[in-house]
Amino acid sequence: MTEYGRGPGSEPWHPEDPLYGDGGWGGQQAQTGEQSPYGGQPQQYPEQQAQQNYGDWSNGGQSSYGGGQPQYDAYGRQHPEPQYDQYGQQQYDQHSYGGQQQYDQQYAPQAQPQQGYDNGGWSSGAQPQAHYPADPSDPYGQQAGGYGAEQPDFYGTPEAYPPPEPPTRRRAEPEPQRTDWDPGPDEGEHAFFAGGDADEDDDAPGDGRGGREDRRTRGGGKPKKRRSGCACLVVCLVLGGGVAGVGYFGYQFYQDRFGAAPDYAGDGNGEQVTVTIPKGAGGSTIGQELKRQGVVKSVDAFIAAQQSNPRGKSIQDGVYTLQKEMSADSAIELLLSPKSRSNLIIAEGRRNADVYKLIDKRLELKDGTTAKVAKSEYKSLGLPEWALNHKGVKDPLEGFLYPSSYSAAKGQKPEDVLKQMVARANEQYEKIGLEQKAEGLGLEGPWELLTAASLVQAEGKTHDDFRKMAEVIYNRLKTDNTETNQKLQFDSTFNYLMGQSKIHISESEINTNPDPYNTYYHRGLPPGPISNPGEEALQAALNPTEDGWIYFVATDGVKKTEFAKTHDEFLKLKDKFDASSGN
Repeated sequence: MTEYGRGPGSEPWHPEDPLYGDGGWGGQQAQTGEQSPYGGQPQQYPEQQAQQNYGDWSNGGQSSYGGGQPQYDAYGRQHPEPQYDQYGQQQYDQHSYGGQQQYDQQYAPQAQPQQGYDNGGWSSGAQPQAHYPADPSDPYGQQAGGYGAEQPDFYGTPEAYPPPEPPTRRRAEPEPQRTDWDPGPDEGEHAFFAGGDADEDDDAPGDGRGGREDRRTRGGGKPKKRRSGCACLVVCLVLGGGVAGVGYFGYQFYQDRFGAAPDYAGDGNGEQVTVTIPKGAGGSTIGQELKRQGVVKSVDAFIAAQQSNPRGKSIQDGVYTLQKEMSADSAIELLLSPKSRSNLIIAEGRRNADVYKLIDKRLELKDGTTAKVAKSEYKSLGLPEWALNHKGVKDPLEGFLYPSSYSAAKGQKPEDVLKQMVARANEQYEKIGLEQKAEGLGLEGPWELLTAASLVQAEGKTHDDFRKMAEVIYNRLKTDNTETNQKLQFDSTFNYLMGQSKIHISESEINTNPDPYNTYYHRGLPPGPISNPGEEALQAALNPTEDGWIYFVATDGVKKTEFAKTHDEFLKLKDKFDASSGN
């Protein structure tokens, strides 16, 4: 949009052009965009038209002005519309503004004949220039404008931008001179390293779609340095890492399939470690535990050593003291040696009080620690329901610390060891059908059967004695027993309540103690087991003899037990015992 009419379109000017923003093609200065000091209304001049009708630009360049709105000067007085003669020169009314001279030396424009227009109305000549009152808000408004030769030529210097030209005479804007050279894809560098792509290369300068480089240059900014070295380095690292990964996994695959298993050399580094081998563990399980503890270097090496040793399959469960960084062969030899075993072995017939002491010693705990744990936490150690809530029982865990070999070493908790024992007892009792076979023997549940087995274990001396002893118990419990009147009269029960193991007990002592565990005083079985029976005693309790035995006497006081069916036979055995003991 020009000052005096709408043209085909403005030529894009660079912001650094000194006349950037000039509204006319003839070179006149643009009106400042600041607010006029005259009442807030923009100041109008005679040459300006608020609204214009445009003629046909193809008729030689004459434009017709009509229908315009009236113009006003700086004092609010209306200007008459300018008149033009047949040559296109403007005529002025000398009697405007109420009889005053319309234009004085300051306002009267010096009109020059207009030049013709060619090529659709684009003029290559100069437009008439006019002086206007200076805008007080314009810091450049006090500068006098020149006429003709006095007009400063803003396009005459070498650094100036060329004047705008009609569309038919325009030339393509020259490509800006680059100050830093960077080879592109067409000069030997691949587009990947140059940071470009095919779409940018296809954008020609004249197709109206400048690339990113072109836009940055036109905006006055320095072109961004393209990436080259970093991208190349990344690619090299990726490729190198891939090659290294393939090589590493290839080597591992070869070692797994064809190479020897990693193994230490020697008998260890002197640092001892305690290793627990679970029951029923195979070579792979043992090897994994040894590797985890740092004893062997690989599971495969241990398995190979176990297979090459004739006794390798005979490794037993338990706790072993080994050394770290042992060869697989040395580890196998030590596992097969009794010297390396650190197991806690519970013998048949042991009372719980003795087992607690053994656990304290093995775990290097203060005396009485395990007994306190057993008393306070027995319900959480795995006892079955039928073993709980029995009246008068001194130790609910009695009979459940099953005789066997257990892993117990310094650093373990006593409750963990007790849980192992209870779990082993439950496993064995379920295996032999303790709960199912109790009723067939005239007993009230598995608790009484376990109690009977503990008595068999405590009183019997040999395997043959166990079955006879079981028959003695069942015969004395019968309601028709007139020999002992359903009293067991076992010294072992009295010794249990007293915490002792005596052979010679006075009749006055045993006949006056009312403790529930005193079977001389009370009929029937004691409140609970008095020891931890082994497998033989349990089997004997399940399969007693049926020979009519009701009496027995340890005639030598140590290893030999003899049985009798009548009271007379019992008295003979008693005399034999007294003779051997010196009574």
